[in-house]
Amino acid sequence: MPEPREDTAAPDADRQPWRDASLPVRDRVADLLSRMTLEEKVGQLGAYWVAPLRPGEPVLAVPEGATDPLPPPLGEAAAVGLGQLTRVYGTEPVLPAAGQERLRFLQDTVMSANRFGIPALVHEECLTGVLSWTATVFPTPLAWGAAFDPALVEEMATAIGGSLRELGVQVGLAPVLDVTRDYRWGCTEETIGDDPHLVATVGAAYVRGLERSGIVATLKHFAGYSASAAGRNMAPVACGPREFADVLLEPFVAGLRLGGARAVMVSQNDVDGIPATGDPHLLTDVLRGELGFDGVVLGDYFGIWNLKHIHGMATSREEAAALALRAGVDMELPTTHCFGAPLAETVRQGAVAEELVDRAAARVLTLKCELGMLDETWKADLAALPALEPGDLDPPGHRALARRLAEASVVLLANDGTLPLRDGAVALVGPLADDPSALLGCYAFANHNSLDFLEEMAARVGMEPGVEIPSLGAALAAELPDAKIRVTAADDTAMSRDADIAAAVAAARDADVCVLTLGDRSGLFGTGGRTSGEGSDAETVALPGRQAELARAVLDTGTPTVLVLISGRPYALGGLAERAAAVVQAFFPGEEGAGAIAGILSGRVEPSGRLPVSMPRHAGGQLGTYLHPAMGGPSRVSSVDPTPLYPFGHGLTWTTFAYTDLATDHDVIATDGTVRIGVTVRNTGRRAGTELVQLYLSDLVASVVRPSRWLAGWAKVRLEPGRAARVEFTVHADRVSFTGRDLRRVVEPGVIHVEAGPSSADLPLRGSFRLDGPERVVGADRVLTVPVSVRPLRPAGEPRP
Repeated sequence: MPEPREDTAAPDADRQPWRDASLPVRDRVADLLSRMTLEEKVGQLGAYWVAPLRPGEPVLAVPEGATDPLPPPLGEAAAVGLGQLTRVYGTEPVLPAAGQERLRFLQDTVMSANRFGIPALVHEECLTGVLSWTATVFPTPLAWGAAFDPALVEEMATAIGGSLRELGVQVGLAPVLDVTRDYRWGCTEETIGDDPHLVATVGAAYVRGLERSGIVATLKHFAGYSASAAGRNMAPVACGPREFADVLLEPFVAGLRLGGARAVMVSQNDVDGIPATGDPHLLTDVLRGELGFDGVVLGDYFGIWNLKHIHGMATSREEAAALALRAGVDMELPTTHCFGAPLAETVRQGAVAEELVDRAAARVLTLKCELGMLDETWKADLAALPALEPGDLDPPGHRALARRLAEASVVLLANDGTLPLRDGAVALVGPLADDPSALLGCYAFANHNSLDFLEEMAARVGMEPGVEIPSLGAALAAELPDAKIRVTAADDTAMSRDADIAAAVAAARDADVCVLTLGDRSGLFGTGGRTSGEGSDAETVALPGRQAELARAVLDTGTPTVLVLISGRPYALGGLAERAAAVVQAFFPGEEGAGAIAGILSGRVEPSGRLPVSMPRHAGGQLGTYLHPAMGGPSRVSSVDPTPLYPFGHGLTWTTFAYTDLATDHDVIATDGTVRIGVTVRNTGRRAGTELVQLYLSDLVASVVRPSRWLAGWAKVRLEPGRAARVEFTVHADRVSFTGRDLRRVVEPGVIHVEAGPSSADLPLRGSFRLDGPERVVGADRVLTVPVSVRPLRPAGEPRP
């Protein structure tokens, strides 16, 4: 530990301005920085992964390719201060109360080790709930998108934030705001969808919920991660600046402005040869200059080291640290490898200005100050956290919320009347028929760690496995108590055994109806046969293994068959869907997902989910998304037809709806004006139902090539039979802005076409309005939202209430 400066010897607490909670944060941070040595400021930029997973075997404590010795004990590592503690709860199975005690011990160690007594931030993953043993597992982000319900997602995030606060955690590493670009990408399940407005609206809602609960939301991954070549994890990105700005950056603008996120995590990829972690234009000019972000920028796990190890942009830890710091990275995760002694030495040698260290340290300390972590009372507040019992992280209210979101996210894609199921003989077959883990995404605790390791750890600490997760077989039996249900499952997602296929066929042949499960099991890097999740990328969007062969064999029995897809990406069904009696899609719906799917099958639950992505028809014919210009669709100059089997926004209910009377309140508006667009939707069936009224815009003549259409807004409208509602969208001219030829975002004069209907490919209502006036340049302060109002219409002759 370096010797303290003579003028920085810590005086009594009441004489230290940085401890005075009545002073402005800026003044407190400036005072503290003035007292710190270079090493102490650098210490605030680093992190420490707290666990060895097995005794004597630290896992991921040193990045791949490094030859360093194992990290020193925490007390030694924190002698000059520490920025963050990594995954105190999410690394190994730990009961909540034991985790709290561990955290208090770790924070005591950190605070005792550094002369200012500053604690470390604590971060946890929280994409589908707190990534911790015994915590509620909510649906994946792709399911959030399918629900098209930002308010419900915000409610979920608030619940997650409450659990994090009870655990003493300050930073949540979510949400993922990457826009889906290639369905082969294993992280597709982590995305909300392939429309930037959908991702922006739902993602910002998650941010609001987390931040309102007092937890720092972290936007991931800034930026371009989802556009990787061939859908491979961390592969290079070759998109142009216009696609980058108009598609990939848009959700981050909303996450910052509408959500108020205080942290951003840097993407691991390079864009056109420039790694995001070392890109000052992206992290400083764009993120801070154009978007006005004033929070903390986090390096993704080992991202700074990867400037050397993967990208070949540095020859040493020192060079990697210098590149990242200059670019605008403030903190290194998950352990201090480049931002510790190597960075301090680089500064002392004059290769990096100490002012850049001050800049990053000030941002970290500002966040800690805003969280109360520089106050004298903070340690007492940590000690006062109520001791949590195992069930406290999965309380009934959270399970009910998980069920609501799961039910809202299941999509009924096709139905010939077989659904809802009736009593009789039902065969439930396929690789996912009786596997609870198949309902969970990669960032559920049970799937994020290897199952053999979890079983070993659970046995060692004597705890029951995680949370209760009913299988689809159990849930369907509960929904249809008078039906004769025969479950024939297979342990292998790929259905590699002939015997498993034969057993499924036999069960289907003997049943009145067959429910055939297809899809994924999620996990990291394809281990254990995992077909979705981080690093579990796919070569095509064909069903995994022999699942298509299984489906053909079951359909050949002639038994009416319902295809139930439980997956982390959309799969190409080819001709299977046309032969099926019904098709249901669920995107890893979480711990209550089995009940949600079974509720749809039984008819207890009203289908209201819609596709946040397109469902390809052929495995190689449509790998892009609906958001494309004219030549991205079917064309006479190409023999390949990319038309999807089911389009973005598609989904059925138990009833039918009709659309009429599209009208705009103005035919012409200024290039800074507003237009109101109204449509009437009516329930024309015999059952109540929820329709997702969707509004799309298009700009057919512009100075650059524009998408054929893009989602402008939506409204979920529930109507009784025969009832109607008037839905009105308020669209500001900013919502048709785009990145122009000179790479400035502009609103151009011209005709904007309007379409409305139940999906991106079923738009019975059409109209237009004209933008009149000069071309207008807009910035990050532009209008981002499209307010919607829904007014029930009274039938003719019905008296006013």
